[in-house]
Amino acid sequence: MAIKKKLIYRGAEAEILLSKYMSYKAIEKKRIEKGYRIKELDHKLRSLRTKEEAKLMIEARKSGVAVPIIYDIDLKNCTITMEYLKGKRLKDILNNVSEKEREKLCKMIGESIARLHSNNIIHGDITTSNMILFDGKIHFIDFGLGEINSEIEAKGTDLHVLMEAFEATHFKHPNCFDYVLQGYRSILKGEAEPVIKKIEEIVKRGRYR
Repeated sequence: MAIKKKLIYRGAEAEILLSKYMSYKAIEKKRIEKGYRIKELDHKLRSLRTKEEAKLMIEARKSGVAVPIIYDIDLKNCTITMEYLKGKRLKDILNNVSEKEREKLCKMIGESIARLHSNNIIHGDITTSNMILFDGKIHFIDFGLGEINSEIEAKGTDLHVLMEAFEATHFKHPNCFDYVLQGYRSILKGEAEPVIKKIEEIVKRGRYR
């Protein structure tokens, strides 16, 4: 009997489907075909990106960052099947908790990003939409724009994306990003400073465009 799947999100690059794997509730992330590309090249690119995203998730878990468990990687259909997290997006809860809880959550975010960066993992789209609070841990999702990159510029840009996300979505709580940086420094110690300095450079560049 075919498993009934439910489309819960369709982005520019992928569809997110609610599905089942064995007896488990699961999420499928399927990369969408691009009609403007040559069919063979399109499949090759989607397959490669599926493989790379799965590898980044595995490396993130090894580095101590919570991510959904991967159940299956189907390169033919450019699909990753992973654990369904019955939690809440940080985007939906961060504005509604106490300041003490917000500080705790933001420091946890900073600690997780520091663990990614200490292993040269760049998430590529760090926003509170891509974090799920589940089982007391902040799980990072959607590594589709991620890469392995040791450059300070890449790490600074990763954090700058989050800074802008806070300014757009959590602007009533201006301390959020400071709390994140506290968590980031607590893990990376002195290694955090060049990255934080790079964020300041990126902000200045934006101002003088």
